[in-house]
Amino acid sequence: MSRSAHPAGPRHADVLTEGHYAAPPADLNALDPKVWAQTVSRDEDGVLTVGGISATRLAEEFGTPAYILDEADFRARARAWRTAFGADADVFYAGKAFLSRAVVRWLNEEGLNLDVCSGGELATALSAGMPADRIAFHGNNKTVAEIERAVEAGVGRIVLDSFQEIVRVAHIAQSLGKRQRVQIRITVGVEAHTHEFIATAHEDQKFGIPLAGGQAAEAVRRALQLDGLELVGIHSHIGSQIFDMSGFEVAAHRVVGLLKDIRDEHGVELPEVDLGGGLGIAYTSADDPREPHEIAKALTEIVGRECEAARLRAPRISVEPGRAIVGPTAFTLYEVGTVKPLEGLRTYVSVDGGMSDNIRTALYDAEYSVALVSRASDAEPVLSRVVGKHCESGDIVVKDAFLPADLAPGDLLAVPATGAYCRSMASNYNHALRPPVVAVRDGEARVIVRRETEDDLLRLDVG
Repeated sequence: MSRSAHPAGPRHADVLTEGHYAAPPADLNALDPKVWAQTVSRDEDGVLTVGGISATRLAEEFGTPAYILDEADFRARARAWRTAFGADADVFYAGKAFLSRAVVRWLNEEGLNLDVCSGGELATALSAGMPADRIAFHGNNKTVAEIERAVEAGVGRIVLDSFQEIVRVAHIAQSLGKRQRVQIRITVGVEAHTHEFIATAHEDQKFGIPLAGGQAAEAVRRALQLDGLELVGIHSHIGSQIFDMSGFEVAAHRVVGLLKDIRDEHGVELPEVDLGGGLGIAYTSADDPREPHEIAKALTEIVGRECEAARLRAPRISVEPGRAIVGPTAFTLYEVGTVKPLEGLRTYVSVDGGMSDNIRTALYDAEYSVALVSRASDAEPVLSRVVGKHCESGDIVVKDAFLPADLAPGDLLAVPATGAYCRSMASNYNHALRPPVVAVRDGEARVIVRRETEDDLLRLDVG
Protein backbone atom coordinates (compact mmCIF):
# COMPACT_ATOMS: atom_id res chain seq x y z
CA MET A 1 0.00 0.00 0.00
CA SER A 2 1.41 3.41 -0.89
CA ARG A 3 1.73 5.99 1.87
CA SER A 4 -0.28 9.18 1.62
CA ALA A 5 0.65 12.24 3.61
CA HIS A 6 -1.91 13.74 5.92
CA PRO A 7 -2.91 17.30 5.10
CA ALA A 8 -1.92 19.46 8.05
CA GLY A 9 -4.12 20.73 10.79
CA PRO A 10 -7.80 19.98 11.40
CA ARG A 11 -8.01 17.94 8.19
CA HIS A 12 -5.49 15.46 9.67
CA ALA A 13 -6.00 11.98 8.16
CA ASP A 14 -8.72 13.21 5.79
CA VAL A 15 -6.97 11.95 2.67
CA LEU A 16 -8.76 12.07 -0.66
CA THR A 17 -8.70 8.91 -2.72
CA GLU A 18 -6.94 8.85 -6.08
CA GLY A 19 -9.22 10.28 -8.75
CA HIS A 20 -11.25 12.35 -6.30
CA TYR A 21 -10.63 16.04 -6.95
CA ALA A 22 -12.17 19.24 -5.73
CA ALA A 23 -14.38 21.05 -8.19
CA PRO A 24 -12.67 23.64 -10.38
CA PRO A 25 -12.87 27.23 -9.13
CA ALA A 26 -15.63 29.40 -10.51
CA ASP A 27 -13.04 31.82 -11.96
CA LEU A 28 -9.61 30.59 -13.02
CA ASN A 29 -8.39 34.19 -13.13
CA ALA A 30 -9.20 34.90 -9.48
CA LEU A 31 -6.28 35.18 -7.05
CA ASP A 32 -7.17 34.15 -3.50
CA PRO A 33 -5.58 36.77 -1.19
CA LYS A 34 -5.18 34.07 1.48
CA VAL A 35 -2.67 32.29 -0.76
CA TRP A 36 -0.91 35.15 -2.57
CA ALA A 37 1.35 37.94 -1.29
CA GLN A 38 -0.35 41.13 -0.20
CA THR A 39 0.52 43.33 -3.19
CA VAL A 40 -0.40 40.73 -5.84
CA SER A 41 -3.24 41.58 -8.24
CA ARG A 42 -4.05 41.50 -11.95
CA ASP A 43 -3.85 44.52 -14.24
CA GLU A 44 -6.45 45.45 -16.86
CA ASP A 45 -4.94 42.92 -19.29
CA GLY A 46 -5.13 40.12 -16.77
CA VAL A 47 -1.38 40.02 -16.14
CA LEU A 48 -0.35 39.37 -12.54
CA THR A 49 1.47 42.23 -10.86
CA VAL A 50 3.35 42.30 -7.56
CA GLY A 51 4.72 45.41 -5.94
CA GLY A 52 3.50 47.31 -8.99
CA ILE A 53 5.54 45.19 -11.45
CA SER A 54 4.07 42.78 -13.99
CA ALA A 55 4.99 39.12 -14.12
CA THR A 56 5.84 39.47 -17.80
CA ARG A 57 8.33 42.24 -17.07
CA LEU A 58 9.88 40.22 -14.24
CA ALA A 59 10.29 37.23 -16.57
CA GLU A 60 11.86 39.37 -19.28
CA GLU A 61 14.28 41.07 -16.90
CA PHE A 62 15.24 38.20 -14.59
CA GLY A 63 14.33 35.06 -16.53
CA THR A 64 12.52 31.98 -15.30
CA PRO A 65 12.29 30.10 -13.06
CA ALA A 66 12.63 32.78 -10.40
CA TYR A 67 11.47 33.29 -6.84
CA ILE A 68 9.65 36.63 -6.61
CA LEU A 69 9.50 38.00 -3.06
CA ASP A 70 7.18 40.82 -1.96
CA GLU A 71 9.37 42.82 0.42
CA ALA A 72 6.50 44.96 1.70
CA ASP A 73 4.55 41.83 2.57
CA PHE A 74 7.54 40.27 4.34
CA ARG A 75 8.04 43.39 6.45
CA ALA A 76 4.33 43.65 7.24
CA ARG A 77 4.18 40.04 8.44
CA ALA A 78 7.32 40.50 10.54
CA ARG A 79 5.79 43.59 12.16
CA ALA A 80 2.52 41.77 12.76
CA TRP A 81 4.32 39.04 14.73
CA ARG A 82 6.40 41.57 16.65
CA THR A 83 3.33 43.65 17.52
CA ALA A 84 1.22 40.62 18.43
CA PHE A 85 3.66 39.38 21.06
CA GLY A 86 4.75 42.79 22.32
CA ALA A 87 7.72 43.83 24.39
CA ASP A 88 7.33 41.06 26.96
CA ALA A 89 8.06 38.25 24.49
CA ASP A 90 10.64 37.46 21.83
CA VAL A 91 10.04 36.61 18.17
CA PHE A 92 12.89 34.69 16.53
CA TYR A 93 12.58 34.35 12.76
CA ALA A 94 13.50 30.78 11.80
CA GLY A 95 16.25 31.32 9.26
CA LYS A 96 16.04 27.80 7.86
CA ALA A 97 12.83 28.77 6.04
CA PHE A 98 14.78 31.24 3.87
CA LEU A 99 17.78 33.34 4.73
CA SER A 100 19.80 35.93 2.88
CA ARG A 101 21.67 39.04 3.91
CA ALA A 102 18.82 41.25 2.71
CA VAL A 103 16.36 39.28 4.85
CA VAL A 104 18.67 39.63 7.87
CA ARG A 105 18.70 43.40 7.40
CA TRP A 106 14.89 43.50 7.11
CA LEU A 107 14.55 41.48 10.31
CA ASN A 108 16.96 43.74 12.13
CA GLU A 109 15.12 46.85 11.00
CA GLU A 110 11.74 45.37 11.99
CA GLY A 111 12.95 44.40 15.47
CA LEU A 112 12.90 40.61 15.17
CA ASN A 113 15.51 38.21 16.48
CA LEU A 114 16.96 35.37 14.41
CA ASP A 115 17.16 31.61 14.85
CA VAL A 116 19.98 29.84 12.97
CA CYS A 117 20.89 26.16 12.84
CA SER A 118 24.20 25.94 10.99
CA GLY A 119 27.53 27.67 10.64
CA GLY A 120 26.47 29.00 7.25
CA GLU A 121 23.31 30.56 8.61
CA LEU A 122 25.29 32.08 11.49
CA ALA A 123 27.85 33.50 9.05
CA THR A 124 25.06 35.03 6.95
CA ALA A 125 23.46 36.59 10.02
CA LEU A 126 26.69 38.09 11.33
CA SER A 127 27.83 39.31 7.91
CA ALA A 128 24.57 41.24 7.48
CA GLY A 129 24.84 42.95 10.86
CA MET A 130 22.40 41.07 13.08
CA PRO A 131 23.53 41.69 16.67
CA ALA A 132 24.87 38.41 18.05
CA ASP A 133 22.88 38.70 21.27
CA ARG A 134 19.69 38.53 19.20
CA ILE A 135 20.69 35.23 17.58
CA ALA A 136 19.69 31.77 18.81
CA PHE A 137 21.68 28.75 17.61
CA HIS A 138 19.78 25.50 17.08
CA GLY A 139 20.71 22.08 15.72
CA ASN A 140 20.87 18.47 16.84
CA ASN A 141 24.57 17.98 16.02
CA LYS A 142 26.45 21.26 16.15
CA THR A 143 30.13 20.86 15.36
CA VAL A 144 32.86 22.03 17.71
CA ALA A 145 33.81 24.72 15.20
CA GLU A 146 30.22 25.95 14.98
CA ILE A 147 29.87 26.10 18.76
CA GLU A 148 33.19 27.91 19.12
CA ARG A 149 32.16 30.51 16.58
CA ALA A 150 28.77 31.00 18.22
CA VAL A 151 30.23 31.40 21.71
CA GLU A 152 32.99 33.71 20.50
CA ALA A 153 30.45 35.85 18.64
CA GLY A 154 28.32 36.10 21.78
CA VAL A 155 25.06 34.58 20.52
CA GLY A 156 22.15 35.19 22.85
CA ARG A 157 21.37 31.53 23.35
CA ILE A 158 22.41 28.08 22.28
CA VAL A 159 19.68 25.45 22.33
CA LEU A 160 21.13 22.23 23.75
CA ASP A 161 19.86 19.09 22.05
CA SER A 162 21.64 16.18 23.77
CA PHE A 163 23.60 15.17 26.85
CA GLN A 164 26.81 15.27 24.84
CA GLU A 165 26.09 18.81 23.72
CA ILE A 166 25.55 19.98 27.29
CA VAL A 167 29.13 19.01 28.12
CA ARG A 168 30.52 20.15 24.78
CA VAL A 169 29.11 23.67 24.97
CA ALA A 170 30.09 24.03 28.64
CA HIS A 171 33.67 22.98 27.91
CA ILE A 172 34.03 25.32 24.94
CA ALA A 173 32.53 28.26 26.83
CA GLN A 174 34.86 27.71 29.79
CA SER A 175 37.89 27.39 27.53
CA LEU A 176 36.96 30.75 25.97
CA GLY A 177 36.44 32.35 29.38
CA LYS A 178 32.69 32.80 28.86
CA ARG A 179 29.43 31.71 30.42
CA GLN A 180 27.01 30.81 27.63
CA ARG A 181 23.26 31.35 27.92
CA VAL A 182 21.49 28.12 26.96
CA GLN A 183 18.09 26.50 26.73
CA ILE A 184 17.43 22.75 26.76
CA ARG A 185 15.28 21.39 23.98
CA ILE A 186 12.90 18.74 25.23
CA THR A 187 10.50 16.43 23.43
CA VAL A 188 7.17 16.46 25.19
CA GLY A 189 5.44 13.49 23.56
CA VAL A 190 2.86 15.52 21.63
CA GLU A 191 1.57 14.36 18.25
CA ALA A 192 1.34 17.42 16.02
CA HIS A 193 -1.25 17.10 13.26
CA THR A 194 1.21 17.33 10.39
CA HIS A 195 3.37 15.19 8.13
CA GLU A 196 5.49 12.54 9.82
CA PHE A 197 8.72 14.11 8.58
CA ILE A 198 7.95 17.53 10.09
CA ALA A 199 6.45 16.41 13.41
CA THR A 200 9.15 16.94 16.02
CA ALA A 201 7.78 16.42 19.54
CA HIS A 202 7.10 12.68 19.69
CA GLU A 203 9.85 10.66 21.36
CA ASP A 204 10.90 8.52 18.37
CA GLN A 205 12.86 11.13 16.42
CA LYS A 206 16.22 12.85 16.42
CA PHE A 207 15.47 16.20 18.09
CA GLY A 208 15.64 17.08 21.76
CA ILE A 209 15.82 15.23 25.08
CA PRO A 210 12.69 13.26 26.04
CA LEU A 211 10.63 14.43 28.96
CA ALA A 212 9.56 10.83 29.49
CA GLY A 213 11.67 8.68 31.80
CA GLY A 214 13.20 11.67 33.58
CA GLN A 215 15.78 12.38 30.88
CA ALA A 216 14.92 16.07 30.56
CA ALA A 217 15.09 16.49 34.34
CA GLU A 218 18.53 14.87 34.35
CA ALA A 219 19.68 17.20 31.56
CA VAL A 220 18.62 20.16 33.68
CA ARG A 221 20.58 18.81 36.67
CA ARG A 222 23.74 18.50 34.61
CA ALA A 223 23.39 21.92 32.97
CA LEU A 224 22.88 23.66 36.33
CA GLN A 225 26.09 22.13 37.67
CA LEU A 226 28.37 23.36 34.86
CA ASP A 227 30.10 26.71 35.28
CA GLY A 228 30.28 27.37 31.54
CA LEU A 229 26.49 27.40 31.18
CA GLU A 230 23.74 29.75 32.24
CA LEU A 231 20.53 27.78 31.90
CA VAL A 232 17.80 30.29 31.11
CA GLY A 233 14.94 28.20 29.82
CA ILE A 234 13.26 25.23 28.22
CA HIS A 235 12.64 24.86 24.50
CA SER A 236 9.83 22.86 22.88
CA HIS A 237 8.93 22.57 19.21
CA ILE A 238 6.10 20.23 18.22
CA GLY A 239 6.26 20.35 14.41
CA SER A 240 5.59 22.40 11.29
CA GLN A 241 2.61 23.50 9.20
CA ILE A 242 0.27 23.24 12.20
CA PHE A 243 -3.19 24.82 12.30
CA ASP A 244 -4.59 23.25 15.46
CA MET A 245 -3.51 24.94 18.72
CA SER A 246 -4.42 21.97 20.93
CA GLY A 247 -0.94 20.48 20.54
CA PHE A 248 0.61 23.67 21.93
CA GLU A 249 -1.73 23.48 24.93
CA VAL A 250 -0.59 19.95 25.79
CA ALA A 251 3.07 20.91 25.20
CA ALA A 252 2.79 23.99 27.43
CA HIS A 253 1.21 21.92 30.20
CA ARG A 254 4.12 19.48 30.14
CA VAL A 255 6.80 22.19 29.84
CA VAL A 256 5.37 24.09 32.80
CA GLY A 257 5.23 20.82 34.72
CA LEU A 258 8.98 20.49 34.17
CA LEU A 259 9.53 24.10 35.27
CA LYS A 260 7.64 23.34 38.48
CA ASP A 261 9.77 20.25 39.09
CA ILE A 262 12.93 22.32 38.53
CA ARG A 263 11.77 24.88 41.07
CA ASP A 264 10.88 22.23 43.60
CA GLU A 265 14.17 20.34 43.22
CA HIS A 266 16.65 23.16 42.64
CA GLY A 267 14.94 26.28 43.97
CA VAL A 268 15.28 27.88 40.53
CA GLU A 269 12.52 29.39 38.41
CA LEU A 270 13.81 29.46 34.83
CA PRO A 271 12.85 32.76 33.20
CA GLU A 272 12.24 31.64 29.59
CA VAL A 273 10.10 29.20 27.62
CA ASP A 274 10.42 28.84 23.86
CA LEU A 275 7.39 27.20 22.22
CA GLY A 276 9.01 27.00 18.79
CA GLY A 277 7.23 27.78 15.57
CA GLY A 278 5.52 25.65 12.98
CA LEU A 279 2.31 27.63 12.53
CA GLY A 280 0.77 26.83 9.16
CA ILE A 281 0.14 28.99 6.13
CA ALA A 282 -2.32 28.73 3.25
CA TYR A 283 -0.87 26.81 0.32
CA THR A 284 -4.36 26.34 -1.13
CA SER A 285 -7.73 27.98 -0.58
CA ALA A 286 -8.72 25.03 1.63
CA ASP A 287 -6.12 25.97 4.27
CA ASP A 288 -7.20 28.22 7.12
CA PRO A 289 -4.23 29.65 9.03
CA ARG A 290 -4.56 31.74 12.17
CA GLU A 291 -3.45 35.35 12.43
CA PRO A 292 -0.42 36.33 14.59
CA HIS A 293 -2.56 38.18 17.15
CA GLU A 294 -4.75 35.08 17.59
CA ILE A 295 -1.69 32.87 18.04
CA ALA A 296 -0.09 35.31 20.51
CA LYS A 297 -3.26 35.54 22.58
CA ALA A 298 -3.71 31.77 22.65
CA LEU A 299 -0.10 30.95 23.57
CA THR A 300 0.13 33.68 26.21
CA GLU A 301 -3.11 32.53 27.83
CA ILE A 302 -2.09 28.87 27.74
CA VAL A 303 1.27 29.51 29.44
CA GLY A 304 -0.22 31.99 31.90
CA ARG A 305 -2.96 29.57 32.92
CA GLU A 306 -0.54 26.68 33.37
CA CYS A 307 1.89 28.79 35.41
CA GLU A 308 -0.87 30.11 37.63
CA ALA A 309 -1.98 26.55 38.36
CA ALA A 310 1.62 25.58 39.19
CA ARG A 311 2.17 28.77 41.24
CA LEU A 312 5.05 29.86 39.01
CA ARG A 313 5.90 33.29 37.72
CA ALA A 314 5.02 33.40 34.03
CA PRO A 315 8.25 33.07 32.02
CA ARG A 316 9.18 35.19 29.04
CA ILE A 317 7.78 33.45 25.96
CA SER A 318 9.68 33.02 22.70
CA VAL A 319 8.28 31.86 19.38
CA GLU A 320 10.04 31.01 16.12
CA PRO A 321 7.90 31.75 13.04
CA GLY A 322 9.71 31.20 9.76
CA ARG A 323 7.29 29.81 7.20
CA ALA A 324 4.51 31.96 8.70
CA ILE A 325 6.46 35.11 7.79
CA VAL A 326 8.26 34.33 4.54
CA GLY A 327 6.10 31.55 3.09
CA PRO A 328 3.21 33.63 1.74
CA THR A 329 5.43 36.51 0.60
CA ALA A 330 6.90 34.78 -2.48
CA PHE A 331 5.82 32.91 -5.58
CA THR A 332 7.83 30.97 -8.13
CA LEU A 333 7.53 32.17 -11.71
CA TYR A 334 7.83 29.54 -14.45
CA GLU A 335 7.53 29.40 -18.22
CA VAL A 336 5.49 26.62 -19.80
CA GLY A 337 7.53 24.40 -22.12
CA THR A 338 5.16 21.63 -23.18
CA VAL A 339 1.47 20.79 -22.72
CA LYS A 340 0.61 17.09 -22.97
CA PRO A 341 -3.08 16.08 -22.73
CA LEU A 342 -3.71 12.46 -21.68
CA GLU A 343 -7.28 11.60 -22.62
CA GLY A 344 -9.36 10.44 -19.71
CA LEU A 345 -6.65 11.32 -17.19
CA ARG A 346 -5.30 14.84 -17.07
CA THR A 347 -3.04 17.31 -18.89
CA TYR A 348 0.65 17.36 -18.02
CA VAL A 349 2.12 20.86 -18.08
CA SER A 350 5.92 20.95 -18.05
CA VAL A 351 7.68 24.05 -16.77
CA ASP A 352 11.32 25.12 -16.81
CA GLY A 353 11.96 24.30 -13.15
CA GLY A 354 10.78 21.51 -10.90
CA MET A 355 12.07 19.51 -7.97
CA SER A 356 15.41 21.34 -8.02
CA ASP A 357 13.63 24.55 -6.97
CA ASN A 358 10.74 22.98 -5.01
CA ILE A 359 11.37 19.57 -3.48
CA ARG A 360 8.46 19.83 -1.04
CA THR A 361 5.87 18.13 -3.25
CA ALA A 362 8.10 15.08 -3.68
CA LEU A 363 9.36 15.13 -0.09
CA TYR A 364 6.18 15.89 1.88
CA ASP A 365 3.36 15.31 -0.61
CA ALA A 366 2.85 19.06 -0.27
CA GLU A 367 -0.09 20.72 -1.98
CA TYR A 368 0.21 23.98 -3.92
CA SER A 369 -1.90 26.32 -6.00
CA VAL A 370 -0.97 27.55 -9.46
CA ALA A 371 -2.24 30.20 -11.86
CA LEU A 372 -1.71 31.40 -15.41
CA VAL A 373 -0.25 34.87 -14.84
CA SER A 374 0.89 36.24 -18.22
CA ARG A 375 -2.69 36.81 -19.40
CA ALA A 376 -6.30 36.18 -18.49
CA SER A 377 -8.22 33.30 -20.01
CA ASP A 378 -11.90 32.46 -20.47
CA ALA A 379 -11.20 28.89 -21.60
CA GLU A 380 -12.73 25.99 -19.74
CA PRO A 381 -10.80 24.50 -16.80
CA VAL A 382 -8.79 21.35 -17.42
CA LEU A 383 -7.49 19.03 -14.71
CA SER A 384 -3.72 19.43 -14.89
CA ARG A 385 -0.51 18.35 -13.25
CA VAL A 386 2.36 20.84 -13.28
CA VAL A 387 5.66 18.98 -13.57
CA GLY A 388 9.31 19.87 -13.88
CA LYS A 389 12.02 19.08 -16.39
CA HIS A 390 14.04 16.63 -14.30
CA CYS A 391 14.60 12.93 -14.94
CA GLU A 392 12.22 11.72 -12.22
CA SER A 393 8.58 10.69 -12.54
CA GLY A 394 8.12 12.21 -9.07
CA ASP A 395 9.25 15.61 -10.36
CA ILE A 396 5.90 17.23 -9.61
CA VAL A 397 5.36 20.87 -8.64
CA VAL A 398 1.55 20.90 -8.34
CA LYS A 399 -0.10 17.50 -8.26
CA ASP A 400 -3.68 18.44 -9.08
CA ALA A 401 -4.80 21.82 -10.38
CA PHE A 402 -7.23 23.28 -12.87
CA LEU A 403 -5.69 25.39 -15.61
CA PRO A 404 -7.32 26.90 -18.73
CA ALA A 405 -7.67 24.64 -21.76
CA ASP A 406 -5.91 27.16 -24.00
CA LEU A 407 -2.65 27.02 -21.99
CA ALA A 408 0.27 26.98 -24.42
CA PRO A 409 4.09 26.90 -24.50
CA GLY A 410 5.50 30.31 -23.57
CA ASP A 411 2.74 31.12 -21.08
CA LEU A 412 3.86 32.06 -17.57
CA LEU A 413 2.65 30.18 -14.51
CA ALA A 414 3.13 31.20 -10.90
CA VAL A 415 3.03 28.95 -7.84
CA PRO A 416 2.28 30.99 -4.69
CA ALA A 417 3.43 30.43 -1.09
CA THR A 418 6.92 29.27 -2.08
CA GLY A 419 8.87 31.66 0.13
CA ALA A 420 9.66 29.01 2.74
CA TYR A 421 11.85 25.94 2.22
CA CYS A 422 11.95 26.17 -1.58
CA ARG A 423 15.11 28.20 -2.19
CA SER A 424 16.67 26.98 1.05
CA MET A 425 16.18 23.33 0.01
CA ALA A 426 16.95 23.88 -3.69
CA SER A 427 19.48 21.61 -5.38
CA ASN A 428 21.57 21.24 -8.50
CA TYR A 429 19.92 17.97 -9.52
CA ASN A 430 20.63 17.30 -13.21
CA HIS A 431 23.09 20.19 -12.80
CA ALA A 432 20.18 22.63 -12.77
CA LEU A 433 21.08 26.22 -11.92
CA ARG A 434 19.32 27.42 -8.80
CA PRO A 435 16.96 30.34 -9.51
CA PRO A 436 17.43 33.89 -8.28
CA VAL A 437 15.44 35.53 -5.52
CA VAL A 438 14.07 38.86 -6.71
CA ALA A 439 12.68 41.29 -4.15
CA VAL A 440 10.00 43.70 -5.35
CA ARG A 441 8.75 46.80 -3.60
CA ASP A 442 7.00 50.00 -4.71
CA GLY A 443 7.58 49.46 -8.43
CA GLU A 444 11.21 48.44 -8.10
CA ALA A 445 12.79 45.00 -8.37
CA ARG A 446 16.25 43.89 -7.33
CA VAL A 447 18.08 40.59 -7.10
CA ILE A 448 18.90 39.65 -3.50
CA VAL A 449 20.20 36.17 -4.37
CA ARG A 450 21.50 35.92 -7.92
CA ARG A 451 20.85 33.08 -10.34
CA GLU A 452 23.57 30.46 -10.43
CA THR A 453 25.64 30.17 -13.57
CA GLU A 454 27.46 27.31 -15.24
CA ASP A 455 30.67 28.95 -14.06
CA ASP A 456 29.44 28.54 -10.47
CA LEU A 457 28.94 24.81 -11.04
CA LEU A 458 32.29 24.30 -12.73
CA ARG A 459 34.16 26.37 -10.14
CA LEU A 460 33.42 23.73 -7.50
CA ASP A 461 34.25 20.84 -9.83
CA VAL A 462 38.01 20.76 -9.41
CA GLY A 463 38.36 17.68 -11.58
